[in-house]
Amino acid sequence: MSYYLPNDPETAIREAARRIEADLVAIRRDIHAHPELGFEEVRTAGVVQRELTRLGIPYRAGIGRTGVVGLIEGGRPGPVLAIRADMDALPIQEQTGLPFASTVDGLMHACGHDVHTSTLLGVAAVLKGLAPQLAGTVKLIFQPAEESLGGMAEMIVAGVMDAPKIDLALGFHNHPDMPVGTFAFVRGASLAASDRFDVTVRGKSGHAAHPYTAVDPIVAAAMLIAQLQTVVSREVKPLHPAVVTVGSIHGGSARNIIPDTCTFHGTVRT
Repeated sequence: MSYYLPNDPETAIREAARRIEADLVAIRRDIHAHPELGFEEVRTAGVVQRELTRLGIPYRAGIGRTGVVGLIEGGRPGPVLAIRADMDALPIQEQTGLPFASTVDGLMHACGHDVHTSTLLGVAAVLKGLAPQLAGTVKLIFQPAEESLGGMAEMIVAGVMDAPKIDLALGFHNHPDMPVGTFAFVRGASLAASDRFDVTVRGKSGHAAHPYTAVDPIVAAAMLIAQLQTVVSREVKPLHPAVVTVGSIHGGSARNIIPDTCTFHGTVRT
Protein backbone atom coordinates (compact mmCIF):
# COMPACT_ATOMS: atom_id res chain seq x y z
CA MET A 1 0.00 0.00 0.00
CA SER A 2 1.28 3.46 -0.92
CA TYR A 3 0.46 6.72 0.83
CA TYR A 4 0.54 10.08 -0.88
CA LEU A 5 1.48 13.26 0.94
CA PRO A 6 -0.94 16.14 0.31
CA ASN A 7 -0.28 19.71 1.40
CA ASP A 8 -0.81 18.50 4.97
CA PRO A 9 1.71 15.63 5.33
CA GLU A 10 1.19 15.34 9.10
CA THR A 11 -2.46 14.42 8.59
CA ALA A 12 -1.56 11.81 5.99
CA ILE A 13 1.05 10.22 8.24
CA ARG A 14 -1.29 10.20 11.24
CA GLU A 15 -3.99 8.53 9.16
CA ALA A 16 -1.55 5.91 7.93
CA ALA A 17 -0.47 5.23 11.52
CA ARG A 18 -4.09 5.00 12.69
CA ARG A 19 -4.81 2.25 10.17
CA ILE A 20 -2.09 0.00 11.57
CA GLU A 21 -2.50 0.89 15.25
CA ALA A 22 -4.40 -2.26 16.23
CA ASP A 23 -1.88 -4.48 14.44
CA LEU A 24 1.02 -2.79 16.20
CA VAL A 25 -0.63 -3.19 19.60
CA ALA A 26 -1.04 -6.91 18.90
CA ILE A 27 2.60 -7.25 17.82
CA ARG A 28 3.83 -5.38 20.89
CA ARG A 29 1.78 -7.56 23.24
CA ASP A 30 2.97 -10.72 21.52
CA ILE A 31 6.61 -9.67 21.91
CA HIS A 32 5.95 -8.63 25.52
CA ALA A 33 4.53 -12.07 26.31
CA HIS A 34 7.62 -13.80 24.89
CA PRO A 35 10.69 -11.94 26.23
CA GLU A 36 14.20 -13.03 25.29
CA LEU A 37 17.57 -12.05 26.73
CA GLY A 38 20.39 -10.44 24.77
CA PHE A 39 21.68 -12.46 21.79
CA GLU A 40 18.80 -14.91 22.38
CA GLU A 41 16.15 -12.87 20.53
CA VAL A 42 15.48 -15.62 17.98
CA ARG A 43 11.69 -15.50 18.22
CA THR A 44 11.59 -11.70 18.34
CA ALA A 45 13.86 -11.46 15.31
CA GLY A 46 11.53 -13.91 13.61
CA VAL A 47 8.57 -11.60 14.25
CA VAL A 48 10.54 -8.71 12.77
CA GLN A 49 11.48 -10.73 9.70
CA ARG A 50 7.89 -11.88 9.23
CA GLU A 51 6.58 -8.31 9.30
CA LEU A 52 9.29 -6.95 7.01
CA THR A 53 8.54 -9.73 4.54
CA ARG A 54 4.83 -8.93 4.69
CA LEU A 55 5.61 -5.26 3.99
CA GLY A 56 7.87 -6.13 1.08
CA ILE A 57 10.94 -4.65 2.76
CA PRO A 58 14.22 -6.45 2.00
CA TYR A 59 16.31 -7.29 5.05
CA ARG A 60 19.40 -9.05 6.29
CA ALA A 61 19.24 -11.28 9.37
CA GLY A 62 21.99 -12.51 11.68
CA ILE A 63 23.73 -9.13 11.81
CA GLY A 64 25.45 -9.11 15.21
CA ARG A 65 24.15 -12.64 15.86
CA THR A 66 20.40 -12.00 16.18
CA GLY A 67 20.12 -8.50 14.72
CA VAL A 68 17.96 -7.65 11.70
CA VAL A 69 18.50 -4.79 9.23
CA GLY A 70 15.82 -3.69 6.75
CA LEU A 71 16.17 -1.23 3.90
CA ILE A 72 13.61 1.15 2.36
CA GLU A 73 14.80 2.92 -0.78
CA GLY A 74 13.12 6.18 -1.69
CA GLY A 75 12.04 7.25 -5.14
CA ARG A 76 14.75 9.89 -5.35
CA PRO A 77 18.43 9.99 -4.36
CA GLY A 78 19.31 11.39 -0.96
CA PRO A 79 20.97 10.66 2.39
CA VAL A 80 20.85 7.35 4.25
CA LEU A 81 18.93 7.61 7.52
CA ALA A 82 19.19 4.82 10.10
CA ILE A 83 16.50 4.29 12.74
CA ARG A 84 17.37 1.92 15.56
CA ALA A 85 15.29 -0.08 18.06
CA ASP A 86 16.43 -2.68 20.58
CA MET A 87 14.80 -6.09 21.09
CA ASP A 88 16.10 -7.74 24.27
CA ALA A 89 14.38 -8.17 27.64
CA LEU A 90 15.59 -8.25 31.25
CA PRO A 91 16.01 -11.04 33.85
CA ILE A 92 13.09 -9.76 35.95
CA GLN A 93 10.01 -11.64 37.15
CA GLU A 94 6.88 -9.94 35.84
CA GLN A 95 4.13 -9.37 38.41
CA THR A 96 1.84 -6.99 36.51
CA GLY A 97 -1.03 -9.42 36.11
CA LEU A 98 -1.65 -8.12 32.59
CA PRO A 99 -3.37 -10.46 30.13
CA PHE A 100 -0.29 -10.26 27.90
CA ALA A 101 2.24 -10.61 30.75
CA SER A 102 5.44 -12.57 30.24
CA THR A 103 4.99 -16.29 29.70
CA VAL A 104 8.67 -16.92 30.44
CA ASP A 105 9.57 -17.39 34.09
CA GLY A 106 12.14 -14.85 35.27
CA LEU A 107 12.13 -12.71 32.12
CA MET A 108 10.25 -9.50 31.36
CA HIS A 109 10.20 -6.60 28.92
CA ALA A 110 10.61 -4.16 31.82
CA CYS A 111 12.52 -1.54 29.81
CA GLY A 112 10.06 -1.28 26.93
CA HIS A 113 12.06 -2.83 24.12
CA ASP A 114 8.87 -4.58 23.01
CA VAL A 115 7.46 -1.09 22.44
CA HIS A 116 10.60 0.01 20.59
CA THR A 117 10.53 -2.99 18.25
CA SER A 118 6.85 -2.67 17.40
CA THR A 119 7.21 1.10 16.99
CA LEU A 120 9.97 0.69 14.43
CA LEU A 121 7.86 -1.87 12.60
CA GLY A 122 5.11 0.75 12.48
CA VAL A 123 7.55 3.35 11.16
CA ALA A 124 8.65 0.80 8.56
CA ALA A 125 5.06 0.26 7.42
CA VAL A 126 4.35 3.98 7.03
CA LEU A 127 7.66 4.81 5.35
CA LYS A 128 7.31 1.88 2.96
CA GLY A 129 4.02 3.38 1.81
CA LEU A 130 5.70 6.75 1.34
CA ALA A 131 8.81 5.33 -0.36
CA PRO A 132 8.07 6.67 -3.86
CA GLN A 133 8.02 10.20 -2.46
CA LEU A 134 11.08 9.89 -0.22
CA ALA A 135 14.47 11.32 -1.13
CA GLY A 136 17.05 8.91 0.22
CA THR A 137 17.16 5.57 1.97
CA VAL A 138 15.97 4.44 5.39
CA LYS A 139 17.90 1.70 7.17
CA LEU A 140 15.87 -0.08 9.87
CA ILE A 141 18.13 -1.47 12.60
CA PHE A 142 16.66 -3.99 15.04
CA GLN A 143 19.43 -4.38 17.62
CA PRO A 144 20.02 -7.34 19.93
CA ALA A 145 21.58 -7.23 23.38
CA GLU A 146 21.25 -3.57 24.31
CA GLU A 147 21.29 -4.37 28.02
CA SER A 148 25.06 -4.14 28.62
CA LEU A 149 26.03 -6.95 26.26
CA GLY A 150 27.39 -4.89 23.37
CA GLY A 151 24.83 -5.79 20.73
CA MET A 152 25.39 -2.65 18.67
CA ALA A 153 29.16 -3.10 18.85
CA GLU A 154 28.75 -6.52 17.24
CA MET A 155 26.44 -5.08 14.59
CA ILE A 156 29.03 -2.42 13.76
CA VAL A 157 31.73 -5.07 13.39
CA ALA A 158 29.32 -6.95 11.10
CA GLY A 159 29.06 -3.86 8.87
CA VAL A 160 25.72 -2.32 9.84
CA MET A 161 27.09 1.20 9.29
CA ASP A 162 27.96 0.44 5.67
CA ALA A 163 26.30 -0.87 2.48
CA PRO A 164 24.89 1.71 2.24
CA LYS A 165 26.92 4.03 4.46
CA ILE A 166 24.79 5.77 7.10
CA ASP A 167 24.69 9.58 7.05
CA LEU A 168 22.42 10.10 10.07
CA ALA A 169 21.14 7.78 12.80
CA LEU A 170 18.12 8.20 15.05
CA GLY A 171 17.54 6.33 18.29
CA PHE A 172 14.62 6.62 20.66
CA HIS A 173 13.45 5.38 24.06
CA ASN A 174 10.05 5.30 25.70
CA HIS A 175 9.52 7.53 28.74
CA PRO A 176 6.54 6.55 30.93
CA ASP A 177 6.42 9.99 32.55
CA MET A 178 5.61 11.71 29.26
CA PRO A 179 2.06 12.02 27.88
CA VAL A 180 1.12 9.54 25.17
CA GLY A 181 1.65 10.93 21.68
CA THR A 182 4.46 13.31 22.63
CA PHE A 183 8.23 13.20 22.34
CA ALA A 184 11.14 15.27 23.57
CA PHE A 185 14.74 15.92 22.63
CA VAL A 186 17.66 17.90 24.00
CA ARG A 187 20.75 19.53 22.55
CA GLY A 188 23.80 17.39 23.08
CA ALA A 189 23.74 14.07 24.92
CA SER A 190 20.33 12.97 26.14
CA LEU A 191 21.08 9.53 27.59
CA ALA A 192 23.85 8.52 29.97
CA ALA A 193 26.71 6.15 29.34
CA SER A 194 26.58 3.27 31.80
CA ASP A 195 29.66 1.68 33.35
CA ARG A 196 29.63 -1.26 35.76
CA PHE A 197 31.70 -2.00 38.82
CA ASP A 198 32.17 -5.05 41.03
CA VAL A 199 33.79 -4.81 44.45
CA THR A 200 34.98 -7.63 46.70
CA VAL A 201 35.77 -6.76 50.32
CA ARG A 202 37.96 -9.37 52.00
CA GLY A 203 38.00 -9.85 55.76
CA LYS A 204 38.39 -12.71 58.21
CA SER A 205 35.62 -15.13 59.07
CA GLY A 206 34.48 -15.66 62.64
CA HIS A 207 31.53 -16.41 64.90
CA ALA A 208 28.91 -13.69 65.34
CA ALA A 209 29.26 -14.01 69.12
CA HIS A 210 32.95 -13.09 68.91
CA PRO A 211 33.24 -10.32 66.28
CA TYR A 212 36.50 -9.12 67.84
CA THR A 213 38.18 -12.29 66.56
CA ALA A 214 37.08 -11.58 62.99
CA VAL A 215 37.45 -8.84 60.40
CA ASP A 216 33.90 -8.09 59.27
CA PRO A 217 33.70 -7.43 55.50
CA ILE A 218 29.96 -6.68 55.65
CA VAL A 219 30.47 -3.67 57.91
CA ALA A 220 33.32 -2.48 55.70
CA ALA A 221 31.20 -2.92 52.57
CA ALA A 222 28.33 -1.00 54.17
CA MET A 223 30.66 1.90 54.97
CA LEU A 224 32.03 1.88 51.43
CA ILE A 225 28.53 1.93 49.94
CA ALA A 226 27.54 4.83 52.17
CA GLN A 227 30.66 6.77 51.17
CA LEU A 228 30.03 6.12 47.47
CA GLN A 229 26.93 8.27 47.76
CA THR A 230 29.17 11.28 48.39
CA VAL A 231 31.13 10.87 45.15
CA VAL A 232 28.58 12.76 43.07
CA SER A 233 27.73 15.38 45.68
CA ARG A 234 31.36 16.16 46.52
CA GLU A 235 33.37 15.30 43.40
CA VAL A 236 31.11 16.23 40.47
CA LYS A 237 30.07 19.73 39.44
CA PRO A 238 26.34 20.33 40.07
CA LEU A 239 25.60 20.97 36.38
CA HIS A 240 27.29 17.72 35.29
CA PRO A 241 24.77 14.87 35.64
CA ALA A 242 26.07 11.67 37.21
CA VAL A 243 24.52 8.79 39.14
CA VAL A 244 26.28 6.13 41.24
CA THR A 245 24.06 3.23 42.25
CA VAL A 246 24.76 -0.02 44.09
CA GLY A 247 22.19 -2.57 42.99
CA SER A 248 23.21 -5.72 44.86
CA ILE A 249 25.25 -6.82 47.87
CA HIS A 250 26.06 -10.36 48.97
CA GLY A 251 27.93 -11.62 52.00
CA GLY A 252 27.78 -14.82 53.99
CA SER A 253 25.26 -17.65 54.12
CA ALA A 254 24.41 -17.96 57.83
CA ARG A 255 23.02 -15.41 60.27
CA ASN A 256 25.48 -16.29 63.03
CA ILE A 257 28.71 -16.40 61.03
CA ILE A 258 30.79 -13.43 59.93
CA PRO A 259 31.92 -14.24 56.38
CA ASP A 260 35.39 -13.72 55.00
CA THR A 261 34.19 -11.84 51.90
CA CYS A 262 31.39 -9.50 50.88
CA THR A 263 30.71 -8.38 47.31
CA PHE A 264 28.63 -5.56 45.90
CA HIS A 265 27.85 -4.47 42.37
CA GLY A 266 26.59 -1.29 40.78
CA THR A 267 26.61 1.18 37.92
CA VAL A 268 28.00 4.63 37.22
CA ARG A 269 26.02 6.71 34.72
CA THR A 270 27.56 9.85 33.25
